Amino acid sequence: MSAGFLLLEDGSVYTGRLRTPAPEAVAEVVFTTNMTGYQEVFSDPSYSGQIVVMTAPQIGNYGVNLEDPESANSTPQVAGVVVRELSPTYSNWRATGSLIDWLDAAEIPVLSDIDTRKLTRHLRSQGVMRGVIGAGPTPGDGVRSAVLSCPAMEGLDLASVVSTKAPYTWGNPGAAMHIVAYDYGIKKNILRLFESHDARVTVVPAITPAEAVLEMEPDGVFLANGPGDPAAVSYAPAAIRAITQRGVPTFGICLGHQLLGLTYGAETYKLPFGHHGGNHPVREVDTERVTITSQNHGFAVRGSEAGIPGAPALRVTHVNLNDQSIEGLRHRELPVFAVQYHPEAAPGPHDARPLFDEFIKACKRLDLE
Repeated sequence: MSAGFLLLEDGSVYTGRLRTPAPEAVAEVVFTTNMTGYQEVFSDPSYSGQIVVMTAPQIGNYGVNLEDPESANSTPQVAGVVVRELSPTYSNWRATGSLIDWLDAAEIPVLSDIDTRKLTRHLRSQGVMRGVIGAGPTPGDGVRSAVLSCPAMEGLDLASVVSTKAPYTWGNPGAAMHIVAYDYGIKKNILRLFESHDARVTVVPAITPAEAVLEMEPDGVFLANGPGDPAAVSYAPAAIRAITQRGVPTFGICLGHQLLGLTYGAETYKLPFGHHGGNHPVREVDTERVTITSQNHGFAVRGSEAGIPGAPALRVTHVNLNDQSIEGLRHRELPVFAVQYHPEAAPGPHDARPLFDEFIKACKRLDLE
């Protein structure tokens, strides 16, 4: 353990203690409001290429285990971690080890003893920005140059980086229903929920052409979550359009939601500080029902409850009550819908899980036809 710092691109410096001997981490800095579920947060592929600031004051007190990681290889996906207090001990009947050992094994730097409230308020007012976690009491000129040379998130296709390189299957091979899932950064709990609905899943790489998916004769297609700029995933919209125009039920989450919007003419834009956490209120337009949701994204589909410019075939189904951004869309004629938030949670509330039931029902109707 030694002195360490977080330097932001605007010159702000936050000093603390570096808890791992990991290499210097240069990445976009975001904060999440999740109170629990730090292992799921750190292993979520949607956080690839980001340093995550935890707003909950104490992290690590219940350790880590073998079941909760959300990435396909069960390893951390974040570039770095910033916390107020890192618990020196852990206690939980499911725990198999400590958080610090898990992050250290993956060479993820952890900076503790930071005033995360002050840091979060700064990121909220100034917007997320690039930063570096480094060793020592203060950053030198070389570190400052490293921050400025770090590529911005705009224009980055990280989906192809975190995606599986070869198809694989999940669930009971004899299951009645077959779902093909595009892996832009898919979380394990999504696969678990499909399995609980008696569906087997074939997970395919992000760059898989539509023809290959249609040859599998899926009952439905799922567009997964993932990191990076949706506009940079330029190969996805053509495949999505070819599949959806064939009438295949399609369900998108997070990045999948944004890509579906782009497929039908919408634009995406970068949010000032994104939506990261497990307490975001979302209103369903048709029913006025409010759901508390888990979210993790830095981009959104441009538009409002009134409509989506450039995408007349889509209608808005959900809006965020904090900033009125689009949280859900649906095709006006085809069995195609998506949400910006994470109904699979992990971590987060389970209010939105019925969306999986809705998708499965749509897939069953196709099978009956």
